[in-house]
Amino acid sequence: MATVEPLPGPDDLDAEEREAVETLLYRLADDEFVLAERYTEWQVRAPTLESDLALANVAQDEYGHARLWYDLLADFGYDEPDLLWERDPGAFRHATLVERPFETGDWADAIVRSYLYDEAERLRLAALEESSYPRIVDRVGKVRGEEDYHREHATNWLERLAETEDGRERVEDAVDRLFPHALTLFEPVDPEIERRIDDLGLRTRSLDEMGAEWLDTVVPFFESLGVETPVSGRDEVTEADLPDARGRDGSHTDDWFTLHDEFTRTYRELGRTEAGRIMGDPDDE
Repeated sequence: MATVEPLPGPDDLDAEEREAVETLLYRLADDEFVLAERYTEWQVRAPTLESDLALANVAQDEYGHARLWYDLLADFGYDEPDLLWERDPGAFRHATLVERPFETGDWADAIVRSYLYDEAERLRLAALEESSYPRIVDRVGKVRGEEDYHREHATNWLERLAETEDGRERVEDAVDRLFPHALTLFEPVDPEIERRIDDLGLRTRSLDEMGAEWLDTVVPFFESLGVETPVSGRDEVTEADLPDARGRDGSHTDDWFTLHDEFTRTYRELGRTEAGRIMGDPDDE
């Protein structure tokens, strides 16, 4: 993409620039927050103490990353209830991959999901390193370092699981189930706004470009483990490969509405109208 001028701070963006920045930030923050919510379901249920602690750390990292991106949305006047606790569930812009419940007791589900997500996150963060919005650039380095560990953890576990026939079958089942939802990671919130995000230089690669590289990475890796994907042997993804609910455009699975009800229940039952923060804004440090 052509070099573009850096955008001004949040107070000086015009309406179209602000809409593009907000859309990108919601993609980032909502993915991380909802994935962290799902990861917490594995605490004290992972196959070993070490893997239990590792996934708990991953969940904590994802919450922290969500915090970083939500803080940039707070620049536009949104508070905690606006961003999370009182926000309509249909307004969330995460991919359906992160909202799906885990198959009970299926460790392969957690690992396959992590790998599919973390490879996409690697590409997404690389495309933000030279973003035209400086406040995004300021935070990419911290997120990227921790995501590298998440990807390494998932890759090592996949190789370990694929060493046995039973483990490989479990991985295959998880891939068949999750791969269509992973494709939604590269779906647009709104095609026109996504084009504007690219034109403004908020990211340096388009969704289509990142999606193509992601396929070129994950499909051969699974095949090297003896695991076929739903698109193995094909040159392109079609509409038929995607689920009906895409997440990004506000269409979600029923599982998301159940999860949203669960994590907002205490806030609602206590009659709250404001929420404290458990993590500070790094800009305040």
